Amino acid sequence: MNKLRFRIRQYFGFSQRETSGFLVLLALMAVFLILPLFLRPKPETYDPTHDQQVLDSLAAVLDAREVVRRSTFYAKKPTVSLKPFNPNQLTEQQWIDFGMKPWLAKRILNYRQKVGDFKSKADVQKIYGLPDSVYQKFAPYILLPETAENARDFAAKTAGTYENRKFESAKKPFRLQAFDINLADTTELKRIRGIGSKLSVRILKYRDRLGGFTSEEQIQEVFGLQPETVDSLRKYTYVENDYSPKKINLNTVTFEELKSHPYLKFNQSRAIIAYRDQHGPYQKIEDLRKIKLMDEATFAKLRPYLAL
Repeated sequence: MNKLRFRIRQYFGFSQRETSGFLVLLALMAVFLILPLFLRPKPETYDPTHDQQVLDSLAAVLDAREVVRRSTFYAKKPTVSLKPFNPNQLTEQQWIDFGMKPWLAKRILNYRQKVGDFKSKADVQKIYGLPDSVYQKFAPYILLPETAENARDFAAKTAGTYENRKFESAKKPFRLQAFDINLADTTELKRIRGIGSKLSVRILKYRDRLGGFTSEEQIQEVFGLQPETVDSLRKYTYVENDYSPKKINLNTVTFEELKSHPYLKFNQSRAIIAYRDQHGPYQKIEDLRKIKLMDEATFAKLRPYLAL
């Protein structure tokens, strides 16, 4: 102990009194560090029984609400009594009158428009979002065979039993009407053979970057379109004669906006901004021809999209 006191005095230059106080301070610090370990209260044991009962009761309430929600989500109270019907002849309002939800009635008509008439009850059952409970409610009244395989025998057996009951042996031809390419959405585009979800989205993205199509010829600029698909698009789409595309104001456009346009390269976009910074606002659109990087072909394609 004396050796320890001597070394402390020698190292820190303490007096005997200061050395004694230093040792007492160290002892107190050690006591305060160790004391909480002995004074720490014993942790209480958690009993999850009560919380589990509360959770179970809440789950039961939610399950009951879900059952009620599902029972009322797909069908509404019918305004007319069900009677034998041909699903190929019902209008949207007639489906709703039978108790079908409006959005589901619209989906049934969209299915008929895209795919053609129902040939069997199995076709009706394929409607996306139609629950089996609702289908079973309507199935006994549907004037169609159970499956397409026995459609001919069913038609011969039931001919004349009900009024206006007709079963076509061939699919009704679907005739696509021409539509405005600048107003089209993905649903309209996917009606054209060869265009799926990815291509339809790609066409719309290119149209937005371009500012709108000014002619049908621009459709072939979309990446990934096969020649036959381009021909179908030209056949079934059109551009209004008075259509005005989204304009680029040369005096306010930013570099980021310019470089995103399909007809402009990075260096050309930078040159347009640099010319404006050096010479001031553009006085006329033809001033772009003074830029060395602006070739005549690019200017001609870009001209309908430019403004001051």
